[in-house]
Amino acid sequence: MIANTPNPPYYAVIFSSIRTEIEEDYHLMAKKMVEMAQKQEGFLGHESAREGLGITVSYWKNTEAIKQWKMNAAHLFAQQMGKEKWYAAYKTRICLVERDYGFENIT
Repeated sequence: MIANTPNPPYYAVIFSSIRTEIEEDYHLMAKKMVEMAQKQEGFLGHESAREGLGITVSYWKNTEAIKQWKMNAAHLFAQQMGKEKWYAAYKTRICLVERDYGFENIT
């Protein structure tokens, strides 16, 4: 599903990852992180896809909201588990969205 974001400007956090073979608790933690992020002040939505390379984009009102999410205790734990078990590699990019536009023809 494509996230329904407000008119720009807002921020996007792009998390690209390559998984290890370890599945233990990964999907449970991923679900928990989405549920928690949705309750975080300044969270606007997210999109995620994985086929080999995983890409998750989360949208945020401002950089302060991103910083608060990064420092969330449960998120810090998930980050540590990711480094120890679930990811072979990852990269995070933070971008200012200045324009967005789209098309929808879904029935």
